[in-house]
Parts: sequence; structure tokens; C-alpha cells
Amino acid sequence: MAEGTRKIMKIVCSKLYEAQLKIILEEILKESFQSAKNFKLYLDTIIINVPTKAKKYKTSTLFNDENIKDIEYEGYKIPFFLNIEENIYLILGIVEK
Repeated sequence: MAEGTRKIMKIVCSKLYEAQLKIILEEILKESFQSAKNFKLYLDTIIINVPTKAKKYKTSTLFNDENIKDIEYEGYKIPFFLNIEENIYLILGIVEK
């Protein structure tokens, strides 16, 4: 890799994460459209910023792997896997704490 160039880290969401998030958003939507919108918008912002903030997150308590870390947000844990070889952050799921 030439000096001054960086590898771009991709963020990939698993199908499990997408399915779990859909259920959570449907529940929030029953109470308020705006709350569901705000939840999703802020969560997306957190996920987009994972590559720059990954070191701040603790190793996941849900897995026995130091490359899996947990994001905690609004009473949920969002485990993600850092695959250094492939330059990918894989969002594994979203579960209540």
C-alpha cells in the first residue's frame, strides 16, 4: 500500500441484525413514529462511526472472541465483528441488555 493511502473499512449488517432491528422498530412504532425514526437515525449514526470509534467499545460479553465488541445503545447490545483481513466490520445482531 502506498504511503498516505488508507484501506477503507466496510460496514456490513447481517440478515439477523436486519430482522431483529425490524422487530424492534415495529415495537417502537406502535408508540411513536418520531421515536422509531429517531432511534433508527441515531443508531445508523453510531454504526457509521464504528470504524473511527471501534477501540472505545468493550469486548463482547456474548461471545468468546476478542474481535467481537459490543455497542450499547438505548438498552440494547449490538455486537460487531472486526475482520481485519477483509477490512470489514460485521454487525452481528441487536439484543436487549
